[in-house]
Amino acid sequence: MTVRADAIIVGGGIHGCSTALHLCLAGLKPVLIEKDYAGRHASGVNAGGVRQLARDVAEIPLSIRSMGIWENIAELVDDDCGFESFGQVLVAENDAELDACRARVADLNARGFTHEELIDGAELRRLVPAVAESCPGGVVSRRDGAAQPAKTTTAFRRKAEQLGAIVREGMAATNIRKEGTLWHVDVEGDTYAAPILVNAAGAWAGRVAAQLGEPVPVTTVAPMLMITSPVPHFIDPVVILRGRKLSFKQFKNGTVLIGGGHLAIPDQDRNETVLDWRSLAISARTVFELFPVMRSATIVRAWAGIEARMQDDIPVFGPSAVHEGLYHQFGFSLHGFQLGPGAGAVMAELIVHGGTQTQIGELSIERFRNPSTSATA
Repeated sequence: MTVRADAIIVGGGIHGCSTALHLCLAGLKPVLIEKDYAGRHASGVNAGGVRQLARDVAEIPLSIRSMGIWENIAELVDDDCGFESFGQVLVAENDAELDACRARVADLNARGFTHEELIDGAELRRLVPAVAESCPGGVVSRRDGAAQPAKTTTAFRRKAEQLGAIVREGMAATNIRKEGTLWHVDVEGDTYAAPILVNAAGAWAGRVAAQLGEPVPVTTVAPMLMITSPVPHFIDPVVILRGRKLSFKQFKNGTVLIGGGHLAIPDQDRNETVLDWRSLAISARTVFELFPVMRSATIVRAWAGIEARMQDDIPVFGPSAVHEGLYHQFGFSLHGFQLGPGAGAVMAELIVHGGTQTQIGELSIERFRNPSTSATA
């Protein structure tokens, strides 16, 4: 049976769910296809950072757009998504790193961005009292915070479905093709047809793009996280380091979530990851060095998600350079969670109105159009 829809979205992470929701708000009836369940991979198991801090300049406009939605998230999805805004702090561990922070903030200010603020050692210790005395300062983005990723992705999926989106979970999208003016996707005996196709398939989106004639330099990665036993409250903001790979936050129950970019070994075909315990030990040791209060904690659990990382660490976002009606929304390179609400809104504008006021030109797939470009898995 062939079912007509206004748009087909492949991928049920926060980006696919957000796009489905915003298309519904614009009056369209999309179908969302997810081979597992919404948030199964990167969107549901990341650190939950809602971060404008330390982003590539090319994605700052999208991040700012998204932040405005996060601050009123309950009005959009009928759920607060566990969002809390205590700020995010980037810690410089020495004077050289602080000089780099100073240059970064000056550059952003010259471009008209004011969300990052240079702080000295006194302000750093006011925000993060337990930090080592040797740290001379850093950068703060005061509106930033964190949310609960699985809860957030589920809220977007649920609201989209309430507004009329067809959601097919546990079913893979196969035989993606264009016939005439319509895209066709097979899903376990049914065929969906629509003039619009959104490739939001996360770690699998590179394969989809390559199959449709737009290969890009993308790899599959599995960022690791771990959570500790409870320790006395010592921090409110999310903390990241300027030099070493580390990010962490403390929950109300005292447990601490530690991440920062160390990678597990992913197996896309089996939906599995193999953790790198030596790298996790490095992250744990770094926290213990900077925050003596953590030295009594033990690691309770560790895990990894599976996602796509672009060669230049910024996403592919916007219309296809080859096919009419095809849009790409993937490759968020370990920092896509905060962008999800805004990316869905902007994608809906591109689809419905043919453009957006949010500057996204540098995220276009056009940047990879050359004969040597190839896709990897």
